[in-house]
Amino acid sequence: MTTEPDHDQPADDRTRVVLVFGGISSEHSISCLTAASVASAIDTGRYDVTGLGITPSGRWTRYSLDEIRAFTVVDGVLPVLGEDRHEALLLRTLDGVVIADVDADGTLLSHGRPVEVAMPLLHGPFGEDGTVQGSFEMLGLRYTGAGVTASAVGMDKHMMKLILAGSGLPVGAFTTIQPGQWADDPGACRDAVAALGLPVYVKPARGGSSVGISRVDSLDALDEAVREAERWDPKVIVERGFVGAREIECGVLGDLDGSGPRASRVGEVRMHTASGFYDFDAKYLPEEQVTLDVPASVGPDLEERIRDAARRTFTAVSAEGLGRVDVFVTPGGEVVVNEINTMPGFTRLSMFPMLWQASGMTYQELIDDLIRQALRRPVGLR
Repeated sequence: MTTEPDHDQPADDRTRVVLVFGGISSEHSISCLTAASVASAIDTGRYDVTGLGITPSGRWTRYSLDEIRAFTVVDGVLPVLGEDRHEALLLRTLDGVVIADVDADGTLLSHGRPVEVAMPLLHGPFGEDGTVQGSFEMLGLRYTGAGVTASAVGMDKHMMKLILAGSGLPVGAFTTIQPGQWADDPGACRDAVAALGLPVYVKPARGGSSVGISRVDSLDALDEAVREAERWDPKVIVERGFVGAREIECGVLGDLDGSGPRASRVGEVRMHTASGFYDFDAKYLPEEQVTLDVPASVGPDLEERIRDAARRTFTAVSAEGLGRVDVFVTPGGEVVVNEINTMPGFTRLSMFPMLWQASGMTYQELIDDLIRQALRRPVGLR
């Protein structure tokens, strides 16, 4: 339930927060759904909230809280921001960062009081990868979530795995097909993939929500899988599949009191389809057969090992704010880190909020925690 503003409290006493959502990546619609969930739950008695939506073409436009709350899936159709609004922008002034509307002729219109915190709810490239975070840094605007470096590393699965392995964390075998490499020497690429053993997963190196990912059980299917991944990213990563492994996820929140990152209870993704592949439809469209067990049915020793790996992963990439760490637990009980997502799915029904709810934190408290973390962090290098 949304908390309405306390009308005895002056609006200027509330922290002004701007939700930034949409974006030009393939995860545009998922970002809109995330924004709708946050807008419906955020404490409007504490925060004065407005929205900036980024259209598929990259235009920034202003949205009211009620408009954001209305985003939903209708008959299986995901929301997409229209291109028919005047543009808006974040502008650095002597008084702080403000949201300025732009008229059709390019004239800057009036703006309100300065924004104190940006909450980027963007998934995928050009939003979750450090690009938007860099613009906030240039503006001197505090924001929730990971910084520039951690966001970039978290988006690039190749660089992420190198850093995790270099930090002593267990990662699965993989190979990378660099831009142009498949066209120049497909034989060498096939040999490198064959050395991993089958099955493998072929992925865009910088993507999310399982978009462009294929499971390959025969090398005859590799060409098509690489072409599909290259539709979304010129750099492709191929990971060895873990047969019979459990897929376990753990949420991490940044430090609030000097005690280090906090790990949630763990959850398990269980697929009931023939492929066992947790793809885009399974994540976001309700008719797919997937069960999210929160908390997962694991013993206390295994759960603590997973939580420890999650905290270490969060620290290894210098993450801040939030992260969801996905691991595989092999039949022999080994915990292998798959990846960290620095802007995980954040709707009420997404795994990350569910993990924290199982840990005793409500969805509204989770939003508040992220904003409090952002307000505590200084601007500039940190």
